[in-house]
Amino acid sequence: MTPSISSLRSEAVEAVLRATGTYSRGRANARKVELRCNVLIGRLSGALEGYTILHLSDLHAEISASALQRVNQMVRHLKYDLCVLTGDYRGTIFGDWQLSLECMAGLRAAIRGDIYAVLGNHDSILMVPDLEEIGIQVLLNECAIIDRGPESIHLAGVDDAHFYRADNIEKAAANIPNDSISILLSHTPEIYRQAAHAGFDLMLSGHTHGGQICLPGGIPVLLNANIPRALGAGAWRYSGMAGYTSVGAGSSGIPVRFNNRPEITLHRLVRRSRASSDGDIARRSRPG
Repeated sequence: MTPSISSLRSEAVEAVLRATGTYSRGRANARKVELRCNVLIGRLSGALEGYTILHLSDLHAEISASALQRVNQMVRHLKYDLCVLTGDYRGTIFGDWQLSLECMAGLRAAIRGDIYAVLGNHDSILMVPDLEEIGIQVLLNECAIIDRGPESIHLAGVDDAHFYRADNIEKAAANIPNDSISILLSHTPEIYRQAAHAGFDLMLSGHTHGGQICLPGGIPVLLNANIPRALGAGAWRYSGMAGYTSVGAGSSGIPVRFNNRPEITLHRLVRRSRASSDGDIARRSRPG
C-alpha cells in the first residue's frame, strides 16, 4: 500500500526528533496524563448541582498503550456521575481495529456506570456493534436522556464531522425540548457555529490534541482543524454556548508530546442563582 501523506509526515517528524535527541523526551511526555477540572456555572436545579462528567478523548488506544494504562489507573479513583468519550479510539485510520477494541474493553472495566460516545475520524462505523457490546453506547446523530431525580440532561452526539462529514446536528437535536439542559458530543469542535445555532448549552469535543507538538507556552504548530486557535484546547465560549476541547489522552501519528500534556477531564455543573457570565450554561430557548 502506498504510504499516506500523513504517515510520511509523521515519519519525517520522528526522524527529526530522533536526530535531535528529543524523541525519548517526547515519548515520556506522552505518558504523563493529567487530570483537569472544568467548572460550568448555570441556572440548574438542585438535582443537577455538582453533577460531574468524566470526559475522555482521542485515546488512540493501540499506539498509546502507556498513556491508556495511566488513564485506567486514574479513573478508578475518581468520582463522577457519567462518562463521555469524544472519539478516536484507534490509532490508525484504516485496517483492523481488534487490538483497539481489546484496549477499550480494558478501559471499560475501569469505568463505573454509563458511558456515551461518538465516533472520530480514526474510527469506523463497523466498530459500533463491538463498542456497544462492551458497554459503550455510541450516539450516531441521536440524543439520550440522562435522568437525575426530577431533572434531565439531554445528551446528543453527532457522527464525525471532520473527515467523514457524517454529522447531522438537526437530527440529533430534533427532540430536545426548549429550556432543557443540553450537551452536544462532537469529535471535532469545527461545528461550533452550528451547535450554538441549534441551542446547545455545552459542547464537548477533542480531535485537535491541542496541537500535540507545541511551541513553548503551549502554542500549537498545527491543530488539524478549521477553527480559531482559542477553540483548540480547553474551555471556550461562542455565542452563548460554553465549550470545551480536550487535548486528548493519547497521541496521533507518533507517540510524543511537547509543551502539551495529555489529559482526562472532569466537568462539574454548579448552580448559580444570578444572571449568567462567561462560562455559564444557563437555560435558554432554542432558536425557532
